[in-house]
Amino acid sequence: AEGLNLCTSGSATSCEECLLIHPKCAWCSKEDFSSTKSITSRCDFLQNLLANGCAGAIENPSSSISVVQDIPLSSKGSGQTHLDVTQITPQKVALNLRPGDRTSFRVQVRQVEDYPVDLYYLMDLSLSMNDDLDNIRNLGTKLAEEMRKLTSNFRLGFGSFVDKNISPFSYTAPRYQNNPCIGYKLFPSCVPSFGFRHLLSLTDKVDRFNEEVQKQKVSRNRDAPEGGFDAILQAAVCKEKIGWRKEASHLLVFTTDDVPHIALDGKLGGLVQPHDGQCHLNEANEYSASSQLDYPSLALLGEKLAENNIHLIFAVTKSHYMLYKNFTTLIPGTTVEILHKDSKNIIELIVKAYNSIRSKVELTVWDSPEDIGLTFTATCQDGLSYPGLRKCGDLKIGDTVSFEVAVEARSCPAEDTSHTFTIKPAGFRDTLEVSVTYSCQCGCTGRAAPASAKCSGNGTYACGLCECQPGYLGARCECQEGASGDLHHALCREAEGKPLCSGRGECSCNQCLCYESEFGNIYGPFCECDDFSCARYKGVLCSGHGECHCGECKCHAGYIGDNCNCSTETDSCVSSDGQMCSGRGACVCGKCQCTEPGAFGETCEKCPTCPGVCSTKRDCIECKLFNSGRLADNQTCQKHCKDEIITTVDVLETDDPNAILCAYPVNNCVMKFTYLELPSGKSNLTVLKEPACSSAPSAVTIVLAVIGSVVLIGIILLALWKLLVTIHDRREFDRFQSERSRARYEMASNPLYRKPISTHNVEFTFNKLNKSYNGTVD
Repeated sequence: AEGLNLCTSGSATSCEECLLIHPKCAWCSKEDFSSTKSITSRCDFLQNLLANGCAGAIENPSSSISVVQDIPLSSKGSGQTHLDVTQITPQKVALNLRPGDRTSFRVQVRQVEDYPVDLYYLMDLSLSMNDDLDNIRNLGTKLAEEMRKLTSNFRLGFGSFVDKNISPFSYTAPRYQNNPCIGYKLFPSCVPSFGFRHLLSLTDKVDRFNEEVQKQKVSRNRDAPEGGFDAILQAAVCKEKIGWRKEASHLLVFTTDDVPHIALDGKLGGLVQPHDGQCHLNEANEYSASSQLDYPSLALLGEKLAENNIHLIFAVTKSHYMLYKNFTTLIPGTTVEILHKDSKNIIELIVKAYNSIRSKVELTVWDSPEDIGLTFTATCQDGLSYPGLRKCGDLKIGDTVSFEVAVEARSCPAEDTSHTFTIKPAGFRDTLEVSVTYSCQCGCTGRAAPASAKCSGNGTYACGLCECQPGYLGARCECQEGASGDLHHALCREAEGKPLCSGRGECSCNQCLCYESEFGNIYGPFCECDDFSCARYKGVLCSGHGECHCGECKCHAGYIGDNCNCSTETDSCVSSDGQMCSGRGACVCGKCQCTEPGAFGETCEKCPTCPGVCSTKRDCIECKLFNSGRLADNQTCQKHCKDEIITTVDVLETDDPNAILCAYPVNNCVMKFTYLELPSGKSNLTVLKEPACSSAPSAVTIVLAVIGSVVLIGIILLALWKLLVTIHDRREFDRFQSERSRARYEMASNPLYRKPISTHNVEFTFNKLNKSYNGTVD
């Protein structure tokens, strides 16, 4: 083998230790396999041992499986022998497991046709259910007619409940003992309050159901919550009185219009003793421990319903639908449907719930040992494999689905230990019993020879080695403790010049006796190894997922890395739709590393900017608000949409820049919603209460709109033209005004005007009377 040899580096000192190192490690029990000076490890890979000459003396057990009982699946349920109906195969499997060596087997499950059905109708008879009581007085006949379309073997039973007849849950004053409705004007007469009353055992005579219903009258309790969980538990565990058949499918229909009391509520009435999960019906078929025991918890209800293979159907009013839907995630195998306030849709509701139950198969595991790991791979009707899933949906009656179950033992329990666990489809009576034994002992150990001559008479020879008695040492137990000498010291050095026994032990009889350490074990031929000097992760040696061997972490199956902190399991990376990291990343060390821009979340399931996200959110809106779409199944919807917080509004606000707006068509309308990824990892979806619809405009409206548009455009063009002309004229006038202001003449003069009279000056000189004159002549 190339690289680090896990087997030889493990320093196994016995065959059993070798088998625990790795499932591929084998042990050589041949006597002369090693020499004194050059010790070839007896613990090695099989091919190495064969190459070193150990053929015929190798201990290498492996996990094995044997099918003990394998009755073929049945195709029909209602026949002469109902107990012979088989819906799961095989029925018994025996496993012999070597730690770390995974083995697997295949399980097939089929919902057979015409399977017998027992239906117990459990009704709330508090005062608010009075109108419902009137509407179910002939329920038995109508329900039997509908159910016989699905099965030819149908039985019906009836029971009722109100609440504990103690304060503060009911009216306990003396005046209310016989009629708690005294003083209540709307309904002045009713029967005393009671916890649970079994009225009709399961029967195929549906007329008796009608008769019992017609006899019933409502009662009145003080507070709003009812004691329905008390009734559910008694109906589940009182198998003989109710009449549940082993060979039938068990349906328990729970009808109410209010919330239930749960565990610890009983303390308000002084009830501190938890429910014991037992049947407490007296001779009158009434719940006798109603005033002694607290209400049962959800965990106890789930346990008892599963033990008795009962499918619980919550038929509740719309106002309490979400509360009971949340209960279905805590109580396996339950469904919830909306009940009309007057129970008129009860038959349709029961048939729908029954079809939903019969359309899915989910495996459950009971009493699984802690040291055994189970991995499921489902192969559903589409023929595809879904690793990590143990459920198939959208099935038809008669469809067969298969599951591959991989089993691995993580450790070795005490010698001769065996375990048994059960694999069972939820709600089925059929089971697969798996018995487990462990292959942790080597065959050569059973052939050990005490005081063997091969061990100088001082030890037990087993699997090729001597186990010396106290006080003796050596490969053949030939030395006594304390014997020493320079001759033997050379054999205690790993190499020339190195300290004796690596400085961590004493040399005695050519062997190193390693010191004890408070940190762990020191071991090896030269005390060169220990189990505490390995890499740590968050302060934990080998991350708690491996063993420290001689300075290196030997990781457990499913982990790799220097400090074994990297898981090779990919189950945690599978998103709710079955894809690895939602198709937006890679699974590294058991965690998703998102590669798609904008993707985040444990499985990269959150990605506001990724294409196709709107369609995913749409599926959740349709299944959670309208119980429709491809995720309409309650369990599937809850699984896929567990992180969606949905709010309905009349007007959708789109001003949040971080919110993504989505829309999809609904019956010629458009349903709009926004979603916002919250820091907590959940998504906040805001949805319109009703789809936005627009009616088509009439032809007259279109013509008038066109004419009006043309006229309006014409007016706008004219106004624009007028505006441009006005602007042009004003500019011309302003320019004229500017030029006139710069003129150099007055307004009253004309520079081109000439006067008609001109004046000329002539200079002359003359003498008169011996006088000289200068002047002008005009």
